[in-house]
Amino acid sequence: MAEHEGVMVYCEMKAGRLAALTTELLGCGRKLADDLGEAVTAVLIGRGIDGLSQEPIVFGADKVCVVDSPLFEEYETNSHMLAMEQVVRQMRPRVLLLGQTSVGRDLAPRLAFRLGTAVSTDCVELTIDPDSRQLLQTKPVYGGNAMATFVCESYPQMATVRAKAMLSPEPDHSRQGEVVRMDVALEASAIRAKLLQKMPEKIAGVKLEDAKVIVCGGRGIGGTEGFRRLEELANLLKGTVGATRPACDNGWVQAGLQIGLTGKIVTPDVYIGVAVSGSSQHLSGCSGAKNIIAINKNPNANIFNVAHFGVVGDWMQVIPAFIRALCDEKK
Repeated sequence: MAEHEGVMVYCEMKAGRLAALTTELLGCGRKLADDLGEAVTAVLIGRGIDGLSQEPIVFGADKVCVVDSPLFEEYETNSHMLAMEQVVRQMRPRVLLLGQTSVGRDLAPRLAFRLGTAVSTDCVELTIDPDSRQLLQTKPVYGGNAMATFVCESYPQMATVRAKAMLSPEPDHSRQGEVVRMDVALEASAIRAKLLQKMPEKIAGVKLEDAKVIVCGGRGIGGTEGFRRLEELANLLKGTVGATRPACDNGWVQAGLQIGLTGKIVTPDVYIGVAVSGSSQHLSGCSGAKNIIAINKNPNANIFNVAHFGVVGDWMQVIPAFIRALCDEKK
């Protein structure tokens, strides 16, 4: 155990900058490392990324490992897994953090298998046990109805972290750190997939993952017209509309608005579930909301078990009344 030391953060990039979740991971890693009395190492993998090497230091890293090669121009499972495996085996961190993103969910379990360790996914809290100095990994279970804390006795102790579960630190441009450029042994033949085309998701208004207010409709909305009323409410609240899987499967809204285990994970300040029953799969995607408001005519709907506020009633009466009240307040 003594040969494993420090906290490592796998950095994702977006539009030429560190992704927001990466800065949250760096803040979390900084706190864990301080509790251990050890250092934070950030890993940047990509092409032409030298200009980003100082940014992780600003957000708390002590060392930045840069793996820069044309082979890493786009994320690809095998190339990044093999590169990370070599970096981790060389640096031997005690803790390795990744984001609970499409990349993190793809990379983390494969990397854990290659390293002979385990990974806890979708964590919302990470702390260090002061006695054992092991990472305590807390995550929602049973569809968000309970929290469980896991401990891994193999190293590195790996976890993926849910977006907005941690606070992003304030950037400190006075911080100093070390930048190490690393070469990894990787043949082009190891890359088994090739990106042919990117098709950006067309989003009107606030992006679902970034919205502070989400009005989510379920099967009980009944159709496209009902979602137009929800959109009217969301606009008044300066938020956006989300949906459960049945609503998306029925074609009432686009699939990109689905919230849940097989959709998007959201953590808004306010989540309003309208005619949403509250299945465990859906609650897995919204249980991190700061305030959950449920509107359902069934008083026994499961969503009331997790809601902070609830209205038992027909949404076709509640939502128009809500809209009128908001409009009156704006006059």
